[in-house]
Amino acid sequence: MSFFLKNFMFWRWNRKRRIIEIAPDEIMLDSRNLPDFDRAQFEGRLEKPISKLTLFMVVGVFGALMIVFLVQSWHLQIRLGEEYLTRSEKNTLRPIPIFAGRGVLQDRDGRLLAWNSPSQKEMTTIVEDAVAIREYATSTGLAHILGYVQYPSKDKNGFYYQDDFEGIAGAEEYFNESLQGVNGSRLVEVDAFGTIVSENVVRRPIQGKSITLSIDSRVQSALYYNIKDIARRVGFTGGAGVIMDVNSGELIALTSYPEYSSQVMSDRNDTAQVKSLLTNPSLPFLNRAVDGLYTPGSIVKPYIALGVLGENIIDPATVIVTTGSISIPNPYDPTKSTVFKDWKNNGSIDMLHAISVSSDVYFYIVGGGYKDQKGLGIVNIDKYLRLFGLGSKIPESFARGKAGVIPTPEWKKATFNEDWYIGNTYHTSIGQYGFQVTLIQIIRAVASLANNGLLLVPSVTKNSVPQIERSIEEIPDKNFAIVREGMRLSVTEGVAKSLDVPYVKVAAKSGTAELGVTKEKVNSWITGFWPYENPRYAFVVMLESGSVHNLVGAAAAMRQQLDWMNENTPGYFNKAEP
Repeated sequence: MSFFLKNFMFWRWNRKRRIIEIAPDEIMLDSRNLPDFDRAQFEGRLEKPISKLTLFMVVGVFGALMIVFLVQSWHLQIRLGEEYLTRSEKNTLRPIPIFAGRGVLQDRDGRLLAWNSPSQKEMTTIVEDAVAIREYATSTGLAHILGYVQYPSKDKNGFYYQDDFEGIAGAEEYFNESLQGVNGSRLVEVDAFGTIVSENVVRRPIQGKSITLSIDSRVQSALYYNIKDIARRVGFTGGAGVIMDVNSGELIALTSYPEYSSQVMSDRNDTAQVKSLLTNPSLPFLNRAVDGLYTPGSIVKPYIALGVLGENIIDPATVIVTTGSISIPNPYDPTKSTVFKDWKNNGSIDMLHAISVSSDVYFYIVGGGYKDQKGLGIVNIDKYLRLFGLGSKIPESFARGKAGVIPTPEWKKATFNEDWYIGNTYHTSIGQYGFQVTLIQIIRAVASLANNGLLLVPSVTKNSVPQIERSIEEIPDKNFAIVREGMRLSVTEGVAKSLDVPYVKVAAKSGTAELGVTKEKVNSWITGFWPYENPRYAFVVMLESGSVHNLVGAAAAMRQQLDWMNENTPGYFNKAEP
């Protein structure tokens, strides 16, 4: 009884403590009922073998991880190691460019055309890599002579992949190496938070060289305005003009209409305006004075005349009767003939008057021959035109331009696979057919006619040493004088009479080049020099693609230019330097 009472009291006491004890034999399983129980161990253990699939999966995952690890290690350490090493060094020592000031461009009288101004960032903060703003004169007509620049550029990480100004077109491009100078460098030490710890100037910048151009910005802007004015008034699509010193080759003015804005193209802030310029069908980026190729028309007649004199084809005083046209019989059908018309019937004329009135028939006859009169012939035509630089690029210079075309039998065969006919020689003699020239070629040619045969390389820098490509010794001075007299006669009583001004004696030759099959459009030309007795300056103006019915053209633009210069820059008409 007492045994049961003790056990009962023990159970109640443990219940109060919320502890329940269970005897070991109530939970221990019989080891003999566990087939996988290892009774050889002191405490025993359960065994179950790992399946092959599980083993392969574990090994596969481990192997894949190792491959990924090895590939990534190779990629980071071997392939990108140098890059990351450089980056890590830059994180500590960061080179900061100190941009050199770009050289200033100024005109022949010291007027600023392109200069540098501090950026807004520079004016408001102290910056490490300040880039000055390139500023341009607001005068019109200067874009093609100046060009524009492309600024230094950063990548998305803030590092410069282009750390120099790059000149685009014009003087900015041609003189880029001299203008840009040499950048300096500052080495900045930064900590992990990007805070500057120390800095040292490693190399100081070297200022770019400033350049004085031969251009007179006043004369150039006026020339641009006068070309634009006439072109808009009578419907020409574009135009260009050049004025050059016939003794030094210095360009006083070189302009092309229409033009772009140097400031807009450099800044590129106004994307709409940039897009408008780039898509403009009038081609404002085409430098018509240098790179435009145009049919010259009658302005080549003075050079044909020099060839005729040089080959003794005809005496300049010999009179040829012109009746307004000549006819060439068809060799395959004598009942038919080809008629070559003049722009008017000029009657009986000698060489001087043929130049003065721009007779087509006279130059058909002396150029290609007719009946008993021998002609210069296409071989000699090509020879003499090339003496004056036509048909070839200008030697290395600011305004090299394109070669253009002087039509020849070889050119026609290569271009059209056709034979050459006498009519092709006639048309070449008056600057038609496939003839193509640039204004910069024509200004050289007329300058060499004015200075007795020195073919100059145009220069855009003031006080430059004259570069003479060749001296045209094949032509005696007396022949140059005859042709110059014919050009003066053209002004006093011929087709260029609009240039007969009281303040300077001008000699000139006009030209009207027919375009296309319908010949409803023309290029209008005027070229010449002043003063007549002692030539100093040559000029050429071309208005592009106007109506054939226009009575106003390039000569009107040049007359306005001469009047403006007489009023504003009269020094150009005196012996003294303007």
